[in-house]
Amino acid sequence: MTQDATQALNAIRFNSDGLVPAIAQQHDTGEVLMMAWMNRDSVAETLATGRVCYYSRSRAGLWRKGERSGQTQHLKDFRIDCDGDTVLLLVHQDGVACHTGRRNCFFLAARDGQVTEIAAPEIDPKTLYGHG
Repeated sequence: MTQDATQALNAIRFNSDGLVPAIAQQHDTGEVLMMAWMNRDSVAETLATGRVCYYSRSRAGLWRKGERSGQTQHLKDFRIDCDGDTVLLLVHQDGVACHTGRRNCFFLAARDGQVTEIAAPEIDPKTLYGHG
């Protein structure tokens, strides 16, 4: 492990489950793409390879973004917030970030007392994952 990765890992306050929330943001536009979780191994792998890796709670293991869909994230900058309890990943997103086929995961908005869909899928999830 590099000294940079060791210092970053020491600066992060992982929760009692060994996880830290990670916000992915498109590096050049500022668009917030998604939120996911990282553990020590996924942080270390992301810093070592430059390809974003998260921790999947549902699979109980590492999740390399785009490993099934091809919609990868390439790390441009790794930032740790002032309390050390959240990380911000500035990334280059290849394709869509959301498993629903949308550019980002924040496509529902509370407007006029209703939850409104504000972005349509750009690609059918069946195309991304080969199933419904």
